Amino acid sequence: MSRRPALEAATADAVAALGPVHLRTLADRIAAGRPREAITQAVPVPGFPAAAVAVLAAQEIDDVRDAETAAYLYGVAAGHAQHAAAVTVESVWSGPSVHGVPVRATAQVLVQLVENASSELLLMTYSAKPYEPLRAALASAVERGVGVTAVVETLQGAGSAISGDEPAAAFQGLDVELWHWPAGKRTELNAKMHAKIAVADRRWLLVSSANLTQSGVGRNIEAGLLIRGGTAPQRAAEHIAALRSAGVLERL
Repeated sequence: MSRRPALEAATADAVAALGPVHLRTLADRIAAGRPREAITQAVPVPGFPAAAVAVLAAQEIDDVRDAETAAYLYGVAAGHAQHAAAVTVESVWSGPSVHGVPVRATAQVLVQLVENASSELLLMTYSAKPYEPLRAALASAVERGVGVTAVVETLQGAGSAISGDEPAAAFQGLDVELWHWPAGKRTELNAKMHAKIAVADRRWLLVSSANLTQSGVGRNIEAGLLIRGGTAPQRAAEHIAALRSAGVLERL
């Protein structure tokens, strides 16, 4: 039987809500003997104060010293970070499912990836139409402090290949930073902004043939891969950042 059940439960909730980086920050503050009020306000992100208060309350319940509490938090953070670093690759499909072949649906994976984001979310899509489950997940992400960036094609850039509203209109009303590849900066004839990816916290990367439309994530037969951990998600985010810094991509 555990000697510190309350602390273990509160820490499990904290690392799930905050991730290992912020849990280590909480451990740093406790180890340094900071005042309790200062500890709970150490990180200005939604959910941190409540998680810190719960951990500190559990520490009191279990009568655990600061040094031991900090050591336990460090251990849990390290374990979660190591688990997150392990690379997993999973196939993702849109369209009809087939009995006996266990694959995950693009729509489900995309929304869950957005829901998992705690600090940064990057999207790239050729075409986009309002898809309410995704819009709701994005609105929730913005509300909890996630910075959301979307790179979209434009009607001008697509030529006659896309019709109707601008793809950027799919994000109307959401606090999303929109970028595009200006047609005037495309040195190759008929070049398109054709990437379809989603990156969350530089830890999850979804690469898919699916556009951010109801047809793309639901009706069409589309295929993709969800990568957790490793360097691929980080490199994708770094590449997008480099394209922005170099002026290849511009704000809409």
